[in-house]
Amino acid sequence: MTHWMTHWMTYGWTTDRTTGWWLPGMLLGILLGLSAAAPGRTPPADVLFINGTVHTLDDRQPRAEAVAVRRGRIVFVGSTAEAMTYRGPKTRLVDLAGAVMYPGFTDAHCHLFGIGERELTLNLEGTNTRAAFLAAVAARVAQTPKGEWIVGRGWIETFWTPPTFPTAAELDAIAPEHPVFLVRADGHASVVNTLALRQAGIDAQTPNPPGGDILRDATTGQPTGMLIDRAQDLVRRLLPRLSPEDYERAAMAGAQRELSLGWCTIHNAGSSLLETNLLRRLCRTGAIKLRVYNAAANRPAEVAALLRRGPIIGEANGRFTMRTIKAYMDGALGSRGAALLAPYADADTTGLFLTPPDELRALCRQALRAGIQIQTHAIGDRANRQVLDIYEQVFAEVPPAQRRVRDPRWRIEHAQILHPSDIPRFAQLGVIASMQPSHAISDLHFAPRRLGLERLAGAYAWRSLLDGKAIIAGGSDAPVERGEPLIEFYAAVTRKDLTGFSGAGWHPKQAVSRLEALKMLTLWPAYAAFEEDLAGTIAVGKRADFTVLSADLLTIPETDILRARCRMTIIGGEVVFRAQEPTTGNSAPAGTGSGNQPDKRRAPQPHNWRWKQVGAAGRPLDAGVDHRAKQSPPQPPAIERF
Repeated sequence: MTHWMTHWMTYGWTTDRTTGWWLPGMLLGILLGLSAAAPGRTPPADVLFINGTVHTLDDRQPRAEAVAVRRGRIVFVGSTAEAMTYRGPKTRLVDLAGAVMYPGFTDAHCHLFGIGERELTLNLEGTNTRAAFLAAVAARVAQTPKGEWIVGRGWIETFWTPPTFPTAAELDAIAPEHPVFLVRADGHASVVNTLALRQAGIDAQTPNPPGGDILRDATTGQPTGMLIDRAQDLVRRLLPRLSPEDYERAAMAGAQRELSLGWCTIHNAGSSLLETNLLRRLCRTGAIKLRVYNAAANRPAEVAALLRRGPIIGEANGRFTMRTIKAYMDGALGSRGAALLAPYADADTTGLFLTPPDELRALCRQALRAGIQIQTHAIGDRANRQVLDIYEQVFAEVPPAQRRVRDPRWRIEHAQILHPSDIPRFAQLGVIASMQPSHAISDLHFAPRRLGLERLAGAYAWRSLLDGKAIIAGGSDAPVERGEPLIEFYAAVTRKDLTGFSGAGWHPKQAVSRLEALKMLTLWPAYAAFEEDLAGTIAVGKRADFTVLSADLLTIPETDILRARCRMTIIGGEVVFRAQEPTTGNSAPAGTGSGNQPDKRRAPQPHNWRWKQVGAAGRPLDAGVDHRAKQSPPQPPAIERF
């Protein structure tokens, strides 16, 4: 199919998912906003946002000062003076006082439960030396009764001296009587100690599981303690299970942090049945204010439930939608699990396929006929080519007439390392590149060692994809990265790390314009979620979802982007987060050093969870959750409710 997605971005046509007819995407807005030309004849607004700089991303009216909202939808966009004609006796006034309003930011790829767990448990993010990493673990050991598990996440060896993986022997020295399981920041690898290896029955004779690798000492053949991708499951299955209350605590903590950063919507990349049921309940009750576009994990029970019951669209007043399955093709670059066309420059391996291609192909056939979107994790150039090949084959096998949704909008999550010849295929096939700009400014500190400089030409190739007319839905991959929209925006437009450094192989020409970066966080994720008629721009008839910042991202100097702050997060016209004290564009920066520095502004405080056994309905909250689609056994049928 050809890629036709240009004019639609503002005035877009969309498919009515019930009838299948093509309708103008803004028709609803026109019907709701007929009064805009004659406000005196219309009911008053519920709330007015006035005296701001409003970037609408609507080409017909790019800038405004004020917005009027009624029943959660926008009914007027224009000047403050005109907006005041919508004022009634019960209308609430919100004075933006010069702050800058944008369409509500969307994180097109994150892991909500992992974010919450990172906030509440042993967070190893920011341990930028081996000594700091070991000290943090030792401190937790000192607080934990002997025999209990030490579980954490967030370490990354990139900035250690030397930049090598930790070992079981190092953990044994500080935790000889506690089994230890510590997940790398990307979630694709873990280090465990000898006690954990012993409890899991892993020794020199243990074979590598499909899709996994047990790293071994080159001399003795004994496990080093590093488990790559599905080899982690050999130990993860032993972890104590969390209670439903712990899951809820993690979801709430993660959601609160997202709101405080200015995210209005998240695309949650892969949920179990238990997690899906919990998210639906929290959205229905209003306990979670975020809009959640949820993906089912690619496991038998989760896939069967979604295919049998069909998409859930706009539940809880538009707070919860589920029409997607999250699959995995390969692992991560840092742990050498990304599948490459040629061997790694620093190891004798080409990475791993986590899902057999025939298995993914069969899933795609089912999904295309059922109207279910597929999003597939692919990082290496071999993995990306394989996914594009599978998508192309299935599109040919299942023509539009046999599809429940003619335009499936399938996605590749991450799309980090691409062979140049595969870049045009995204637009040609209508495949969305769901990418996280912060990966480029952290991974490129080690990517030259993994790939060599020549293969970096197709790495994090935002400019090439956009020039080829592909759509990029921007996200953060939190908790793999910090998860802050301003870091993602900064990375996309500067292609520099948070200190301003840009080295060999960083290809600055792959940076995008500020307007494009803004669309990566607003309009294009809305399209990726089939919601461009509801969100992504500030226009009459659309949802009143806004992110309000202290500075204008389209005009301030590059060095000030990270100094901006979220003033307000507004969902459906409701101010769901407001900064306690307004800050200026000259406040402390969002971060310095690597993308793995600790975040000093996290709202929730660490919670000293006690890992405990619960019934069969519980399971370990992955100390990483980048892989719910492939770890842990399926949930028992008793909890299948969605």
